[in-house]
Amino acid sequence: MIFHSAFENSYLWLPLFGFAIGLIGSLIGGGGGFFFLPVLILVYNIPAQISVATSLAATLPICFIGSIGHYRHGNMDLHTGLLYSGAGIAGALSGASLTSMMTPGQLKVSFGIYSVLLSIYMVISHWKEKRARADGEGLPGNSGFRKFAKGSFFGFLAGVITATFGTSGAAPVQAGLFAMHLPIKLVVGTSLFVVLFNTFSALGAHFLVGEIDLTLVVLLASGAALGALSGPKLLSSVNIDHAEGPVRFWYAMAMAAFGIAMIITR
Repeated sequence: MIFHSAFENSYLWLPLFGFAIGLIGSLIGGGGGFFFLPVLILVYNIPAQISVATSLAATLPICFIGSIGHYRHGNMDLHTGLLYSGAGIAGALSGASLTSMMTPGQLKVSFGIYSVLLSIYMVISHWKEKRARADGEGLPGNSGFRKFAKGSFFGFLAGVITATFGTSGAAPVQAGLFAMHLPIKLVVGTSLFVVLFNTFSALGAHFLVGEIDLTLVVLLASGAALGALSGPKLLSSVNIDHAEGPVRFWYAMAMAAFGIAMIITR
């Protein structure tokens, strides 16, 4: 169901939140849904089910504009992105109904647990790769079957997460892309491309089972679209390949922090 909530003065901050999240989302390839959800729930006390669908709708401009920008700057592995997207669409359609079956408290706690567990996975994965390099061991290859298996698993998981939590599902996508040892700029651009498909599919499903607050969407998206224009250009102008390790670590720490916040404020 689509509706307009009554305007409140505190909503004047939403375009600013949207701009910051749009810039960050397009810069790190996350789409921004991971940050929209805590803002809506923790800052504005919007019910969890409404926050999920509203977050998805506000994320679309970031994904669309950011994907075009990353493609133009060569920050995208289109073939791998299509593999993840196909599995993600299936996951999104499968996971949309889960949101309506959970209470707001269950949704927040589930999102928190998911965030913490995935952050632990990313840290452990990076630690194993770092140790392998230090020992002079080669990293696992990505044969056709291995690549298909990773893409299908992480893509499907991302679709389920997108539809269930409204967070764009970028974290499992990026975890899978990093596991394929793609350069960080390709991880960012390809991730945002996958998130676009996942978000669109999940939003379509939520039209049937969820509630979308267009007042919040318009205010968030107006700022998010401007932020998304800057992210790809900024990423292409800097050399961050050597900083992949710290980027992955702090990204995982941010995920864990948001997850813990969602759990303790249930």
